[in-house]
Amino acid sequence: MRNDISALVEDFTCDDVIKCQIARRELVTIGNEAVPHLIKALSNKRHWVRWEAAKALGQIGEKEATEALVKALEDNEFDVRWLAAEALINIGRDSLEPLLATLADHGEESLILRRGAHHVLHDIDRSGLEAILRPVMSAVEDSAPAIAVLQVAKKALDSLKGQ
Repeated sequence: MRNDISALVEDFTCDDVIKCQIARRELVTIGNEAVPHLIKALSNKRHWVRWEAAKALGQIGEKEATEALVKALEDNEFDVRWLAAEALINIGRDSLEPLLATLADHGEESLILRRGAHHVLHDIDRSGLEAILRPVMSAVEDSAPAIAVLQVAKKALDSLKGQ
């Protein structure tokens, strides 16, 4: 196994799918040390690089990646957004504060962000947080007024921090 993290991330830029998969598996095995490199790769201009980075971050499950993954919920490509949401779900409750903070800051501006947040909030372990998160889930649905997202996300964030 190679452990040159930069070279492994660079392998994501090739057109060889198998080489990309092998690089991703090695990065996942390396774990937390690879996270900063994968976070940087989430902003690469090439779709496949962002896809591999989101997939690897989801498999590693390190909370250090949450802010970058929340940002990736607004990626131009649906599959990158989906993998970012799945990664946040895998990270679990540590992803809630950055997600709610982003919704509270500009959740009314982005339908794509609200849809990604709904995916995360629907599938994440909400045990003991149902009362806090239910209003946010309702607000991020397409039918809710976008401005309501800011209010309920801020309230949920304050409640979550108060626990």
